[in-house]
Amino acid sequence: MDSAIQARNQSVRKQFLPLERHRIWAEVPESSWNSWVWQQQNRVKTSFQLGSLLSLSSEEKAAFEKVAPLFRMAVTPYYLSLMSQTDPACPIRRQGVPQEAEGVFLPTELEDPSKEESMSPAPGVVHRYPDRVLLYTTHNCAVYCRFCTRKRKVADPSSALGTDELEEGIAYIRAKPQIREVVVSGGDALSNSDDRLAHILEKLRSIDHIEIIRLGSRNLVTLPYRVTPDFAKMVSSFSPVFFHTHFNHPRECTREALEACELLSSAGIPLNNHTVLLKGINDDAEVMRTLNLKLLMMKVRPYYLYQCDRVFGNSGFRTSVETGLDIIQKLRGWSSGLAVPHYVMDTPGGGKVPLLPNYVVDKSPGRLVLKNYQGKNFEFLE
Repeated sequence: MDSAIQARNQSVRKQFLPLERHRIWAEVPESSWNSWVWQQQNRVKTSFQLGSLLSLSSEEKAAFEKVAPLFRMAVTPYYLSLMSQTDPACPIRRQGVPQEAEGVFLPTELEDPSKEESMSPAPGVVHRYPDRVLLYTTHNCAVYCRFCTRKRKVADPSSALGTDELEEGIAYIRAKPQIREVVVSGGDALSNSDDRLAHILEKLRSIDHIEIIRLGSRNLVTLPYRVTPDFAKMVSSFSPVFFHTHFNHPRECTREALEACELLSSAGIPLNNHTVLLKGINDDAEVMRTLNLKLLMMKVRPYYLYQCDRVFGNSGFRTSVETGLDIIQKLRGWSSGLAVPHYVMDTPGGGKVPLLPNYVVDKSPGRLVLKNYQGKNFEFLE
């Protein structure tokens, strides 16, 4: 490799700091710490464990007792090590530790905010759009994000697809030639073993009319060790496969996350990011700009900025739509277009709707007045 390219690669890597483990795991051997199986097996799941690792506030303690029975908590040692041990307002901590507001259910909130269950013609299949479907393959995630839109089933083993149900779902896809794209999701698609995921991908790739497969996973953020050279090679063998992940804050962009992304991109797997707009976590234009520029350096395209869903218990995470529009306006023009995601809202049963700032100041026959990113007006005569 050219020395100048090597120097540039090293310069990029220096901007992504390695994770500093929580002291309780300091003596764990590298072979164990870097094992995604070990990380899964040693997830923090109880208030006692959590209290021994973080200085929990009285609000967090009360929240755990109130909401953990409604939606389980599980956090990998890796992701917990990203959290502040003392600050309850830490943007990583708030995503993984139960919050008091999760126990508040508003009349406007829904158990199934996207109406997925009403559009499920076969086990695990959600058919919302004419040419593509989602395939729910597992209930499990490395970390149960507190703002999860599928709280009704994620973390519940009874919602997982058995072998016969999975085959029934794939049979439905096989019988519908208008379907050209499948999103393999969950839970987290990467909670499946390599063998089970390879089986699913092989079944889908054997269907003539399936052109595109997408994998939905937050493991790059919460458990980057899940991505191994063998895994990347396996996924690339079913190309074209697009990988959609979920970075929400710049602090999640570690050296380990960068290396996981590099394994996938080097195997020819395109990477896109879905960020959820979260109150007190990333509802700030500079935070979002920093995140998106870091993602581009990781060869991950900022694809969607999601308005946080109206799922029950999510009021503490939701911002106003005006907040999201303001962020997009402060990104567009001031950052590369590559660093500006599509701001979308998932409607109940109606799919995603794009939300855009209004750049048309005046419109009349043959004449437009447009506002640019600096707020300056320009006349356009048709």
